[in-house]
Amino acid sequence: MRGLAVLAALLFGVGAAAAQTPQRPANANLRPIPDGPGKRVAELQGLDKVTARTQRFQTPVGQPTRFGTLEITVSDCLVNVPEAPPEAVAYLRIVDHKPGQAEEKLFAGWMFASTPSLSALDHGVYDVRVLACTMAQGSAAPSSR
Repeated sequence: MRGLAVLAALLFGVGAAAAQTPQRPANANLRPIPDGPGKRVAELQGLDKVTARTQRFQTPVGQPTRFGTLEITVSDCLVNVPEAPPEAVAYLRIVDHKPGQAEEKLFAGWMFASTPSLSALDHGVYDVRVLACTMAQGSAAPSSR
C-alpha cells in the first residue's frame, strides 16, 4: 500500500517539490474548466471532527477561503474531458491559523474527487476533500442605498 502512495506521489507531483509549483497530474484527459460566465471554483467539503458537522463550500481559484482555523487556497482545478469518466482534481494549499500560534503549513498537493484517500489532509480536527470543479455565477454587487 505504501508503494502505491509513493508511486502516486511521483506520478501526480504530490509532495515537497509540488508545494512550490503545481505540476499538472500526468493524465492527458484532464483539462481546465472550459471558459464561460462566472468564476472558476473548486467545490469542497469540510468536516469538523469535533462537532461532526460537514460543510460544502466553494473556493474561487487563486483566492483563499477559511474553514475553521484553516486557510485553503486552490491554485488550479481540472476536470476530465467529456469522453472520459467524470473526475475533478484540485491543487490545494492548506495552512492552519490557530489563535496565538504561528501558522502551520498542513498540505500542498493535488486532491482527487474520485479517490480522496490517495492524497488527503492529515489533521486531528478537520478533513477537507474535493467534490467538483465548476464555474460559479457571480452575484451582483450589493447596492449602496
